[in-house]
Amino acid sequence: MTLRRIPRDQLRVGMYIHAFEGSWFDHPFWSRNFLLRRECDLATVLRSDIATLLIDTSKGSDLPLPAQAWVETPDQDTRTPDEKTAAATQVVNRARDVVRGVFDSARLGKAIESRAVTSVVEEVVASIENNRHALLKVLRLKKKDEYTYLHSVAVCALMVNLARQLGIDEQEAAVLGTAGLLHDIGKVMVPAEVLNKPGKLTAEEYVLAQTHALEGYRLLVEVDNLPDTALDVCQHHHEKIDGSGYPHGLRADQISRAARMGAICDVYDAVTSNRPYKDAWTPLDAITRMREWSGHFDPQILSAFMLSIGVFPLGTVVQLRDDRLGVVIEGGRNGTRPKALAFYSTRERMFTRNELVVVGDERSGTAILAEVDPAAWDITRGRIARLVRLGVPWV
Repeated sequence: MTLRRIPRDQLRVGMYIHAFEGSWFDHPFWSRNFLLRRECDLATVLRSDIATLLIDTSKGSDLPLPAQAWVETPDQDTRTPDEKTAAATQVVNRARDVVRGVFDSARLGKAIESRAVTSVVEEVVASIENNRHALLKVLRLKKKDEYTYLHSVAVCALMVNLARQLGIDEQEAAVLGTAGLLHDIGKVMVPAEVLNKPGKLTAEEYVLAQTHALEGYRLLVEVDNLPDTALDVCQHHHEKIDGSGYPHGLRADQISRAARMGAICDVYDAVTSNRPYKDAWTPLDAITRMREWSGHFDPQILSAFMLSIGVFPLGTVVQLRDDRLGVVIEGGRNGTRPKALAFYSTRERMFTRNELVVVGDERSGTAILAEVDPAAWDITRGRIARLVRLGVPWV
């Protein structure tokens, strides 16, 4: 058995559905796993509220290209690590300068040059395609006085990276990158003393800071040739699944997929950056806490985001490329790879001798393909907790 997580819109007749992710109320079938044979059943799934599902490629068709095929491989880029970092730094610096120019134009009431935005997003997309690890590493090294501009570049890169993880094509990924680059443009209308206040905002200041979402939308609606997605993400990247966000208090599917992606990328980069009023969290701390904020984020997209950056909270159950399940016992931090305790064969449907493995790159047998629900394999959370206790002392 080989499982792959795919978004609903990539489902095709001939695929074997192993499980629908989310509540069983969201899908119209009695069975959780079956071979999709009929176009009418495909249409039913596409109309449902299911966001993602697991397919078993050993029992049915696979995607035309593997979900990880977009990731660079060693033989595609022979540059040294220093050369890759230097190239990524050049992309980041150019993007930062364009964002600064866009923000300055908006602040002064001048026209925003959409062609400059498109050009820099194309560079970011190309860098993610060929050199994503170096680019994301460079973007984590922000100076506090450049945070506003580099945050926009980082969200652009994270959006593109997440889009490719979700199987979104390069053209649409560029649209999402544009949305990420411009998502915070409305902050030019908020006083700097509010944005950079070192202490807690007053109620009045908090309301003022929140206006950046609608102010940004008002700025972008005047720009020619911008995709509607950019306006949507700018306006709605602070909405939350439970309806407690702003500016409109949208809930769940009222929030577009793009805005749900933007919410995750925006918060992750914000909390992992040094700010005037707080020190950065580590990537592992950030992902762990974000997973605990019930009702804030789309859980399926957050799971895909973890895969896209290679950071996993303690206790996450994952599908490995070599047809085993593992439980993460070290989530990946400070440039190290995550470690997992492999314990179950999905091919034989049986527990195996526990093996501590270092999660490998995208082509290795120990690469992580997806997060899985252990209940789908009749494995209790208690069993997972015992494996975590067993594995952690080895690290």
